Amino acid sequence: MAWWWWWSEAVVVGGGTGGGSSGTVVSICVFTAVLCVCLVAGHLLEENKWVNESITALLIGCVVGAIIFLLSEGKNSRILRFDEQLFFIYVLPPIIFNAGFQVKKKQFFHNFLTIMSFGIFGVFISVAIVSTGCYWLFPKVGFGDLGAVDYLDLILFTTTALGAIFSSTDTVCTLQVISQDETPRLYSLVFGEGVVNDATSVVLFNAIKNLDITQLKGGVALKVISDFLYLFFTSTMLGVTIGLSTAYALKALYFGRHSTDREVALMALMAYLSYMLAEFLDLSGILTVFFCGIVMSHYAWHNVTESSRITTRHIFATLSFIAETFIFLYVGMDALDIDKWKTSETSFKTSLGIFGIIISLVLLGRAAFVFPLSIMSNYMSGSSEKAPITFNHQVVIWWAGLMRGAVSIALAYNQFTFSGVTLDPVHATIITSTIIVVFFTTLVFGFLTRPLISAILPHQHRQSTTPGTGGGGRSTGSNSPKDDFIMPFLSPDEEASGSGSGFLQAKRSISMLLERPVHTVHIYWRKFDDRFMRPIFGGPMERDRGNCY
Repeated sequence: MAWWWWWSEAVVVGGGTGGGSSGTVVSICVFTAVLCVCLVAGHLLEENKWVNESITALLIGCVVGAIIFLLSEGKNSRILRFDEQLFFIYVLPPIIFNAGFQVKKKQFFHNFLTIMSFGIFGVFISVAIVSTGCYWLFPKVGFGDLGAVDYLDLILFTTTALGAIFSSTDTVCTLQVISQDETPRLYSLVFGEGVVNDATSVVLFNAIKNLDITQLKGGVALKVISDFLYLFFTSTMLGVTIGLSTAYALKALYFGRHSTDREVALMALMAYLSYMLAEFLDLSGILTVFFCGIVMSHYAWHNVTESSRITTRHIFATLSFIAETFIFLYVGMDALDIDKWKTSETSFKTSLGIFGIIISLVLLGRAAFVFPLSIMSNYMSGSSEKAPITFNHQVVIWWAGLMRGAVSIALAYNQFTFSGVTLDPVHATIITSTIIVVFFTTLVFGFLTRPLISAILPHQHRQSTTPGTGGGGRSTGSNSPKDDFIMPFLSPDEEASGSGSGFLQAKRSISMLLERPVHTVHIYWRKFDDRFMRPIFGGPMERDRGNCY
């Protein structure tokens, strides 16, 4: 066992801050090998969607963590210990950028108002319910009575932060079961709400962090909303600006005539630059990189060679898949970190009570906005061609947002640990509670996703996973980004209806705007896009789209 003693010592050293280089190399090698095991296991379980990559990575992480824990005699359970900024600086950017880059924009913008209502207003409702419930119920199970001097300030910030942490969703399990061909609107709503929800949760969490809890006044809600709106719009504009700049550079300089590698490198580096620049300016990097991905896919992607298009699509999806697998694998190992459980100083009964409260509030907070907003969306759609959101579809949307994943973990670790370690009992309890909730929702709700959807939507059939995505992350299932970029928002008959006298056209436009506001905005946006944007930033013109069907 001498070799194991040396390796375990190397792991502990490599996992610390400033450990030896040999220990770090060994740790990284072992962690990479475990990642490869996750990939192989996910491949073998590809046909059995009861278990997806997230569940596989969690279980493998637990097994590896248990082995390390036993062989190190309870000293350690992780292969590596990372700085708390790792998740936000290196892991989350590829996940969110790929979500924006691969999003099916036709369906996304066709259901824009509904998606935004779920992803923005829904998060505010969920945060309010989870925060209020935690503030009211935690003391009843014995959590919070820790003798802290600033107890009120502490519990206010803690419960508000928990509201944002547990309002972030992970819709991967549900997306892998829903058929995009049979229910395109349902798929679009689940996917769109998932990515907007992540961005909103992070922006709102940052706005809450900037509050001075000790000087709360009556206008605190307005302060949070104003900070959120500022972060949301400035981050969005930064992402759009960098995306357009990249598209213009690729179109004007034509890198492909010399090297396609430069095209791919420029897109990847500019995407990462958008994220880091937003963080430098104290904006939301996640929101910035998401909209940067949308703009790049709409303009920049058309300005590169065909080989670069294929390469960018696969490399972004691959990085996203590896990053998400990495997070769940690390969480699986970190769940057995005995130091966190000892530091939390909460009894089993209290921990069970905290877990039950959070799960109940997550279920309630999700239902509080999904069903009312779905009914409102159906009412606003009226007699348009949109398929209504049926009650069964509402249940699927509600269920899809119950699982917690990468963003929840990242927010909790970023705020309540330092280099993966915390010495504060309250913070340790939050981390352990987050781990339990992520485990429970991913494993239990993830396992039940397929039978539930099969019972509610009996005609659903799983669509084959996009080649190159690995089935992980938030893949859209599209065969190519080009399929959506070249599809017009309107039918030929609707386009032809724009002809006629100016008065009749204006009257028709006003009527359409009142009856179908989003659809009407699409008409004028496409005209503006074809006339001004695409000639400058690239992309197929309207006259070329008919040849691409």
